[in-house]
Amino acid sequence: MDQGFPGQHTTTTTVTTTTTTTQPNIRFDPSYIRTLPGILKVVQITLNLIGFICITCSYVSNTSSRGGWFNTVAMGGFWFTGIVLVLYLFHIVEKFSRIPWLKIEFVFCSIWTVFYLLAASLAADHTKYSEAFGVAAFFGFCAMIAYGYDAWLKFNAARSGALAQGQHTPKQVSTVTSPAY
Repeated sequence: MDQGFPGQHTTTTTVTTTTTTTQPNIRFDPSYIRTLPGILKVVQITLNLIGFICITCSYVSNTSSRGGWFNTVAMGGFWFTGIVLVLYLFHIVEKFSRIPWLKIEFVFCSIWTVFYLLAASLAADHTKYSEAFGVAAFFGFCAMIAYGYDAWLKFNAARSGALAQGQHTPKQVSTVTSPAY
């Protein structure tokens, strides 16, 4: 018998499986607002609304196509983000977990980042006619950053295979096999 090899040995096989846990019932859960994605959505909604109000209160808002474009971007972001926030608050996203929510939000946030870059830049260039456009441009650039950061988070989450709502639970099963002597 070889001195370097033991007379007995143990083989351990470990299999890891992942279980997706979602609850299909619709329920109100205000704790979502305290998460980073929830906080980002509230910030985005607020910035959209403030920018919209600034442009609307300007005395040149009715004569400026730049103001119209800014308000279109602001209200589009306000309504989409608001609806998605409600879907998360009531766990409707979790109920329909087969829909690629993270990819949808990634595409929307990416597009809105570019839209806000354009809208805020155009509003900033229009400050010679109205100071309200300058204030709106500031909030527009802030919204651009919020949507850009959210797009980056959604991209990373989708790439890693995360769920929009619900959880993956890893489960390990170990099997020990010993030879019979």
